[in-house]
Formats: sequence, C-alpha cells, structure tokens
Amino acid sequence: MGPLAGLRVIELASIGPGPFCAMLLADQGAQVVRIDRVEPGGLGVPMPPAYDVAGRSRRSVALDFKQPAGREAALRLIDRADVLIEGWRPGVAERLGLGPEDCLARNPTLVFGRMTGFGQTGPLAQAAGHDLNYIALTGALHAIGAGDGKPAVPLNLVGDYGGGALYLAFGLMAALFERQRSGRGQVVDAAMVDGASSLLALFHGLAACGQWDPQHRAANLLDGGAPFYDTYEAADGRHVSLGPLEPKFFAELARRIGLDARYVARQYDRRLWPEMRAAIAALMRSKTRDEWTALLEGSDACFAPVLTLAEAPAHAHARAREAFVDVAGVRQPAPAPRFSRSAPTAPTAAPVPGAHTREVLAEAGYTALEIGTLLADGAARAAQS
Repeated sequence: MGPLAGLRVIELASIGPGPFCAMLLADQGAQVVRIDRVEPGGLGVPMPPAYDVAGRSRRSVALDFKQPAGREAALRLIDRADVLIEGWRPGVAERLGLGPEDCLARNPTLVFGRMTGFGQTGPLAQAAGHDLNYIALTGALHAIGAGDGKPAVPLNLVGDYGGGALYLAFGLMAALFERQRSGRGQVVDAAMVDGASSLLALFHGLAACGQWDPQHRAANLLDGGAPFYDTYEAADGRHVSLGPLEPKFFAELARRIGLDARYVARQYDRRLWPEMRAAIAALMRSKTRDEWTALLEGSDACFAPVLTLAEAPAHAHARAREAFVDVAGVRQPAPAPRFSRSAPTAPTAAPVPGAHTREVLAEAGYTALEIGTLLADGAARAAQS
C-alpha cells in the first residue's frame, strides 16, 4: 500500500538524516531493508526499537561488511534494489567495497543516494561534524535567535532533516523519474550544507535587494524583528505566536485584542516597532495562553498557541486530521504528506537489528544451509524481533 509500493530500498545503517529519509520512503509504502552492523549496540543514541520513530516500517538484516561473505551478501541485496541510502563519511563505502562503482557495476539501474554534512567533495568533505556545524557554515544558524544574544540552536531540523533527509528524498525521486527515460541509475550527492543553503533562497534574494539585514538577528520581517511576527508571553508564563504579516490580518488582530488603531495604520513603520512591540506584549500578558486561544484561534488574526511536544497531539486540529498515530504504544507523527488514492498502511515499530536476517537472505536466493554458514561464521547475525 502507498504511492511507493514496490520500490525496493536498501538502507546502510547510519544516524540522523539517512534513517529519516528511509522513514519517509517507508511511510509511503517503499520496501526498506536496513543493513545493520553485526556488533550489538548499533549507531547513535541507544534506545529500544519501539521508541526509534525514525527507524519504523522497515526490516533489518545484520551483516559484517569486513568479511567477504558479509560484503557479498550486502551486494546481493543491493543487486535487487531500486535505491540505496548511504550516510557514511566520504570514502568509507568505497573502502568496504560498497561504493557507487561497485554497486552500479552489478546493478546499473540503481539510484545510489549519499547523505553527508559537507558533501562528497570540497576541503571539508572529510571533516567530522553535526547539524549545528553544517548550518553554521550556511548562514542559517547566524540568522536564528534573539537580537541581543547568541544564535539559537534550532534542534536538528534545519540541517539533518530539512536540508538533509528531505533533499535526499527529493533527489532520489528525481533520479528515479529520470531513470524512466534513460534506463540508468546514478549517484545522488546530498549534502546538508547544500540543502540548508537552498532553504535560504528567499533570504538571499531579500538581502540582495536591500530588504534583509544579514548581519543582525531579530532585525527583519521574518526573524522576530517585526512585532507582528513573533512570540509573546501570556499571563500564565506560556507563550503564543502572532503572525499577521498582511495589513488586513493585522487589523483583525488589533480589533480582537484591543490594540490601538494607529499601529495598524503604520504597521510597517520600523520607527514605531519598539513601541508597538511593548503595546502588544502588555496586552498578551493580560490573559493566559488558553484564554487567548479561545478568543483568537481559528480567526484571521494569524494566531496559534505555542504547544509543547506533549500537548501537540492532543490539539483538536491534530486529532481531527489524525496527525498522530500509536505504534507499539508510542505516540508519533503519522506519515506525511497524504494522498487521495494510494494511502499507505499504518507504520510499524522499528526492528531489532538483525530481526529479519534469515528471511531477507532467503529472498535474495540464499539457501537455508548457506544462511546457516553465514551465521556460524559471523558474517551475518540473526536476532529475535
């Protein structure tokens, strides 16, 4: 089920954007097999599989790439795949005999997706790093935060997931579309520095025409500099978000909260912004977050309460859209986006590494005796699901 039903994906176990990209594909029906390490413990922050939301909806086979038999088993799985996702440092896959040349020589139609922070080439290609470092290099990190403080850490959404996993998924789909014409696979080099830079396209344009100050945070229209596009503390210490950029929406907000009409008339007069901010802040402190929600939510005032991760699934809008699902007792986001016909099946919990080793190898043509030999020699490992 799902629009990607029938798409065969091999995921070489990694951390961050690689697994998240594989989750996106699996959520829409792709048949994802993750090849894990044979050593217990896996990669990244240890957590029980039921809580590994990004690892959901795939099967796992555990192989030792350093053993010829384990590497050959991986290649036999890749032989039957449409897509490979690899998130290692440049050169590692090549040293293991699993690089693009090795795989495409055997499977010329394979789309080989490579996920890194700095990319496959360039002076920083071999440098270690994480999301924060990658977005720092693009200007994204500098642009986020309070004007009088240091840059804010925006979780790992901008680099790992926005600039990384989503761009890799888009690149894979683009390469698969091109394959329909050429009949050939290719390598997709997805770098978080490239993706995060691409996400900043609007702001480069605004800066070029003098409508954005790239040197200062919270000094512009969309970075908290405008008093009508910011968050405010309510009477109970919780927060609300206001975003009426357009004059008609700002007028609606002003009418509902009792803001002086002269601010509406001079909405974009930056000289008035400090005074306007103080007036809005004072009004927002006059009611609790939920009182403001009762008054403003659903209107054209461009308002939303600032919810916690725990509160978000319980919101009426999320419930109505069934935006969250329970998988193995863990509440988590439902697959997105949605399709009118080819709706995917419900997600399943992430597997224990090696939980499907026997069945996946059997599907690749290995006999029971051959699988037993691989397991006995340590080239593969099987675990209970």
